[in-house]
Amino acid sequence: MDIAIWIFLSSGLFLGWSLGANDAANVFGTAVGTRMVKFSTAALICSVMVILGAVISGAGASHTLGALGKVSALGGAFTVALSAATTVYFMTKSGLPVSTGQAIVGAIIGWNLFSGMATDPKVLSKILSTWIMCPILAAFTAVLLYKLVAASINWFRPGLFQLDKWTRIGLIIAGAFGSYSLGANNIANVMGVFVLSAPIDSAIWMGIEFSPAMQLFFIGSVAISIGVFTYSKKVMLTVGDNLIPMTPITAWVVVMAHSIVLFIFSSQSLSNSFVELGLPAIPLVPVSSSQAVIGAVIGIALLKRLPIRWAVLSQILMGWVITPIISALACFIGLFIVQNLFNQVVV
Repeated sequence: MDIAIWIFLSSGLFLGWSLGANDAANVFGTAVGTRMVKFSTAALICSVMVILGAVISGAGASHTLGALGKVSALGGAFTVALSAATTVYFMTKSGLPVSTGQAIVGAIIGWNLFSGMATDPKVLSKILSTWIMCPILAAFTAVLLYKLVAASINWFRPGLFQLDKWTRIGLIIAGAFGSYSLGANNIANVMGVFVLSAPIDSAIWMGIEFSPAMQLFFIGSVAISIGVFTYSKKVMLTVGDNLIPMTPITAWVVVMAHSIVLFIFSSQSLSNSFVELGLPAIPLVPVSSSQAVIGAVIGIALLKRLPIRWAVLSQILMGWVITPIISALACFIGLFIVQNLFNQVVV
């Protein structure tokens, strides 16, 4: 691959590294933070499953982003990804939890405004509706799972050591499933904008043909994996120690609910099955891993009548609203600079 392409892809790789460093905590943070699973085990499983999820099931969610804005120039894709990554970085530094998905959607809208392309209101409303549905669906899923697990424990009445063993195995399985869903759903945020513009040919390896999109998703998922190995340990320990007080079983429920929701919004085969049954198709959209976790935690808190810190929740909601706006503005200004200062084609 030409070195110039790697330079343009660097902004997407930075975004992927950031996603791996932060969002891996949503699938293995409680397990590592509570010392139920070693960090090295969690990082290895997470990296492998993220790559598999991105390459095998990453196409569905990327189609929706492509429909929102057809970024056809490599310079434009570079600027879109860089704007999203920069927005996520500064919002995180400001202490506001943000979503890479919201940042990349805002940046694409900024590209649409700069290029004069219309933003499809149907696609945009579909994306916005999933941002609302994601935490609500995660809350309901967590409540159902918690009741199911509680009933199962009462039925089987395992001993303390047996329950501990089951919980460790359950946390590893939930983390692996969550990592696969994270790769499948969020790889579109990392590499989706490069699919139309990156001049990459199909490749055949071991008799299997890999499309340009699959190659991009593989490169992006490796960047996510590097983020997991190099910077996620501190975040995992922080999540494990600072979330609302949770037992290992409650933590398993939260991770499973989060993983199920991400899988639902990224599975093309599940959506096709809904259509075959006469049901509406599932919107395949990159949703926020953090939103799913927060929704699941709130669901458990409401079920167990735990106190909810509404001030913190308001701050989180503010971050979700501000992120796409700032990212759109950053992208618009960035495109002007890249086009006029560096003489790059962005549209």
